[in-house]
Amino acid sequence: MEGYIFKQLRFVRESTLSQVVGMKDEESLIIPKGFNNNIKWNLGHIYVIQEKFGFQIIGEETQLPNYFMELFASGTKPTEWRNQELPTIHELIQLLRNQLDRIEQNLEGRLDDGIPPYTTSTGLTLSTVKELISFCLYHEGMHFDAIKSIKRMIQNN
Repeated sequence: MEGYIFKQLRFVRESTLSQVVGMKDEESLIIPKGFNNNIKWNLGHIYVIQEKFGFQIIGEETQLPNYFMELFASGTKPTEWRNQELPTIHELIQLLRNQLDRIEQNLEGRLDDGIPPYTTSTGLTLSTVKELISFCLYHEGMHFDAIKSIKRMIQNN
């Protein structure tokens, strides 16, 4: 089962990244009508949440640049970004690629470990490392769909 979860994480992540490889940084900043966020925000948000669920909640050290929380945490919006230096889309792609290696190295053999119960913003209570990582598949899938939709809107305009 352990190998399967890591395989799924890689599949979902590669699917996400396949939507943005080669995208211009300016395109990643476009917020189409009807959307609250842009592609850059979705990528940064995926990274932040995966750091939280793959490291922080289980007491491991995260690799979060200081300004990532104010840019990409839940509840933030690109329309509220003020004079912060934004990572390029290329930098986000590299962070997202490297993150999975770190998660797998850190969590191999630990998926059944218990954690203090954690309830997500959607009301699901998680109590093992495996449940945290499985939730990340759902979360990234939602943002993958948002990225695809935003990209389609950009290409149609």
